[in-house]
Amino acid sequence: MKTDRLWTLLFAIGAIFATGCFIYARTDADWWLVPNVSSMGREIDHLFIIILWITGIVFIGTQIVLCYTLWTFADAPGRKAQYVHGQMKLEVIWTIIPASILVFLALYQMGTWSKIKFRSSLPKVQPVAEVTGRQFQWLFRYAGDDRRLHTDDDIITVNDFHFVKNEPTVIHLKSQDVLHAFFLPQFRIKQDAVPGLTIPVWFDSDTSGKFELVCAELCGWGHYKMRGNVTVHETQAEFDTWLKKAKTEQNRDQLALANAANGG
Repeated sequence: MKTDRLWTLLFAIGAIFATGCFIYARTDADWWLVPNVSSMGREIDHLFIIILWITGIVFIGTQIVLCYTLWTFADAPGRKAQYVHGQMKLEVIWTIIPASILVFLALYQMGTWSKIKFRSSLPKVQPVAEVTGRQFQWLFRYAGDDRRLHTDDDIITVNDFHFVKNEPTVIHLKSQDVLHAFFLPQFRIKQDAVPGLTIPVWFDSDTSGKFELVCAELCGWGHYKMRGNVTVHETQAEFDTWLKKAKTEQNRDQLALANAANGG
């Protein structure tokens, strides 16, 4: 009996130690995490860290109680079990505590949620692109020289998204067929694209470079192919240069298609 009790205690202590190491690594080390390049993303990570600490502390506390119970009340010759039919005070306590934690989290996250999701918090800027999810690719429509979407000089790219560093970026998100989810892991932004709706989404980046766009909603057999490239430009001038280049390439492709259609 003592051997079984000892092994159980060692296992519980190991679980507590592993949980503590995980909390420490998750909060103090970024080398194994997806990089965060968004100011809003840091607020979202902060919320996750709070939840991790709360759940980690609760887990360690329950394991300590479990260890104590296993060690103190282990089966022994001549010991008789004692049965207790309910304890109102204890049940009220363990109902109030988690309820209070949930209320705290609900209130604490409201500022971040409203900043990201409420339309009233949307930056007063022109949308950089209209983004349409379809089976199985992302379609981006940029305004041309007239700065208006859905005109003849629009620039259209597939799985290739560009915007400018340190600028609030707004997109209009749509779906052409089924549910998709516009997910930028490094920016901590995920928004469903719902058929029939145009959903404004905003985010920013304090780091220029190349990043990844994926679909986070199972949308069919080709779901795995809905991966896009995200380029954050250092300056507006750099973005405008890319836009002109994309326009030139689009005009060249359209001319080649027209010539092919006419047998040229």
